Amino acid sequence: MMSVTQLDGSDDIRDPDLVALVEKARGSVAYNATLTVARADQARRDADRIQAETAEVQRNTIIGARAKLARNARRRDLIREVIENEPAAPENIQHLHSVLALCGLPYREPKGATNFFREYGRNTLAINAGRLTNPISGEMELQGLPYGPKARLLLLHLCTEAVKQRSPKIEVAHSLSGFIRDMGFPVTGGDRGTLKQFKEQLNRLAACSMQIGLWDGSRASTLNVPPFRQLDVWLPLNAHPDQGLLWSSTITFQTDFFDNLLQHALPVDIRAARAFAGSARQLDLLFWVGYRLSRLERPLRLTWDNLYKQFGSENGSIRSFRQEFRKDVAHLTEVFPRLKLTLDENGMQLLPSDQKDLLVPPKAILANRRARAKG
Repeated sequence: MMSVTQLDGSDDIRDPDLVALVEKARGSVAYNATLTVARADQARRDADRIQAETAEVQRNTIIGARAKLARNARRRDLIREVIENEPAAPENIQHLHSVLALCGLPYREPKGATNFFREYGRNTLAINAGRLTNPISGEMELQGLPYGPKARLLLLHLCTEAVKQRSPKIEVAHSLSGFIRDMGFPVTGGDRGTLKQFKEQLNRLAACSMQIGLWDGSRASTLNVPPFRQLDVWLPLNAHPDQGLLWSSTITFQTDFFDNLLQHALPVDIRAARAFAGSARQLDLLFWVGYRLSRLERPLRLTWDNLYKQFGSENGSIRSFRQEFRKDVAHLTEVFPRLKLTLDENGMQLLPSDQKDLLVPPKAILANRRARAKG
């Protein structure tokens, strides 16, 4: 690279265009001013290069470290970076009925069981398995209880569409394959493929009935509803992924369930949901913490016994639950490191949080309530 080498100090100018600029002005009355400007430009460019090189080294270091992580840890780290640098936009926000977020579905398949019950504080959820008519045989076939992470993601997606479209009859993806891709899963066939897993959970959700109990301390109400009033297409579990089997282009929610959903819709950042898409309990933890923090006006302390009743349904003992739950909380705080959530020997403590630290900013009415409480 050409440079200017003179006793006047122009030897620190190295970029060809700046060297040419100084040489052109040499011997003129504007030389000193040109030299000053060129030296300042060279210093700025050098600083920018150092900054860019440092950022590249840091980026390569992060990429190298991330490559060594297990798949789920790598996904959490990537999503943490995205969420920290890109605040939740409207297209990232999905919705779930708050009682479903608080009480949750079964984590694992309840073998042989046709009913399920869970309560949290003043809210209760009871689910009964139902039947769907097989269009080939004409027989009513028992579908079993919905369970696991895929049933939760299906409910999240469908509740979101109902809230966005403000209608109990919603337009959905024209194929199950399209929906699975939208949720960030590969589309795979076979007995262990995602197509069969999602079809099975959608059939179970379509067939089941729910009882949602709400109590505000003085008034109680119980909704006896199936989540869906109509699902027109049967979903064979073993259909080939290339068959292009359509599921219903519309799904109709039961009116009471839809009306109650609009009143009790919990916002969820779908990017965070994808980070925990493989774990039903981590999804429940994400939903539950988002709900609690968005409404918290004073510190909340929960004992390990409280937490075990809420999240420990698949653990045989509270000791094993504590070990697994610590891991789940650690994974949540990997994605949301500013969460004001701590675990100790006595249980969990949640602290009121600034809006920027919440999993999802609260609705305006909740934000106003929090502002009044601080005032």
